[in-house]
Amino acid sequence: MEALKIFGIFTVTAVAEIVGCYLPYLWLRQGHSIWLLVPAAFSLAAFVWLLTLHPEAAGRTYAAYGGIYVSVALMWLWLVESTRPTMTDLLGVLICIIGMAVIMFGPRNV
Repeated sequence: MEALKIFGIFTVTAVAEIVGCYLPYLWLRQGHSIWLLVPAAFSLAAFVWLLTLHPEAAGRTYAAYGGIYVSVALMWLWLVESTRPTMTDLLGVLICIIGMAVIMFGPRNV
């Protein structure tokens, strides 16, 4: 159950970060309204707050979070940008998820 909770928090955190970065991209690169910066700022603030909810030390959290971020970014690529991930993309995600699991759930020598 703890693993599912951690995975869920990481996933929501990644979505908040991606939205917070994607909206300025739409403004800067695709000519959308500057008003997109308002929800982007809220999304990035939520991202920072969500990072504080993670159960481990900050460095370990950021390292493990990276694995989930990669997988959510590729889902975003597929669902929002309509670009289907390649087999090597999916293999990379699998490697990242395994790395995240090793970091988060491996034994701790104190």
